[in-house]
Amino acid sequence: MTEPSAFTADPSIRRLEHTLADGRALIYFDDADTTLSPERAPDLRELDPRPATATMRQDALTGEWISIAAARQNRVFLPPADLDPLAPQKPGNPSEIPSTYDVAVFENKSPSFGPELAAVTDAGPEALAELSAVGIGRTRTSIGRCEVVCFSPEHAGSFGTQSVSRARTVIEAWADRTAALSALPGIEQVFPFENRGEAIGVTLQHPHGQIYSYPYVTPRTTRLLESIERYGPGLFADLLASEQSGERMLLQGEHWTAFVPFAARWPIEVHLLPHRHVPDFAATTLEERDELSRLYLRLLRGIDALYETPTPYIAAWHQAPVNVGRDDIRLMLQVTSPRRAADKLKFLAGSEAAMGAWIGDVTPEQQALSIREAIARADAATPIEPHTEENR
Repeated sequence: MTEPSAFTADPSIRRLEHTLADGRALIYFDDADTTLSPERAPDLRELDPRPATATMRQDALTGEWISIAAARQNRVFLPPADLDPLAPQKPGNPSEIPSTYDVAVFENKSPSFGPELAAVTDAGPEALAELSAVGIGRTRTSIGRCEVVCFSPEHAGSFGTQSVSRARTVIEAWADRTAALSALPGIEQVFPFENRGEAIGVTLQHPHGQIYSYPYVTPRTTRLLESIERYGPGLFADLLASEQSGERMLLQGEHWTAFVPFAARWPIEVHLLPHRHVPDFAATTLEERDELSRLYLRLLRGIDALYETPTPYIAAWHQAPVNVGRDDIRLMLQVTSPRRAADKLKFLAGSEAAMGAWIGDVTPEQQALSIREAIARADAATPIEPHTEENR
């Protein structure tokens, strides 16, 4: 089996470790072309103790684990700009980040998993196998780590509104944190993602994403492992080759390809794959991250150009688990949106929500054509210069 990824950091992106007043980790990632000083203010707030780690309960009908994180009920909901908890601290706004920043990553105050971690002796394949057993009334501690990734100090925006340099810094943070979180005891899978738009359930308008570190292999990845077992180890390579020669192609670079999948579930659904086998962000090269910073911006800006207003979406970076499937599961982005028209959303009704049996609203081929045209409009409106060594 492939060993955990050996992460190669970009030396042009500065990394600064700090600690918040209640002991949570805070890491600043400074753009390669940053204008910021490396000096950062300490967090001088008086904070309540962190909530206790949540508890997981197993659904005996599916074997899946559900974390009951009641402390999350009290999280901030759509605050005004002057009370933005992800903006740099200033008088009247005792936010989570003491200093101005380019990109900042910190432990979530109200996490779904953690802050407690497994004891080193309780981690590893034996613990994972024990979690896979099924029984009635089974509970476990929701060990793990949840982090917030702030893309910008600005109050509003998303990944797609950032500069190429800033996008590259965020991608570096994803790779850095994937490597670090994968090394923690009891962590089985690391999941970077961005929720964008109130229609998705976003509670903060600040441009940000999150990273969840789970104490188990997630249900979606478990099903993927089952598909690979039935198909064979070349599933991702064959899938990529098929899409690259088809009519659902959207963008292709030297290292990455984006396409609308053959069996898209959502009205807007785009997948992106690296051309070589890469289990997670930590295994990517500097050149792969450089190209991704441009291609991913073009993709998201194209999705926004479909309509006159920004498109709500979930951008989910599926990574191989820490201890299983690393030779077979390839890093993959899946962007999904319920937007089926300018003023219409797809709601999951009986068949999808209750039975998991999906019905598509538009053919993937037609949606690919619409997205290609939108990407062309976005490229014309806001050109992104191609990558060269001079503008890296």
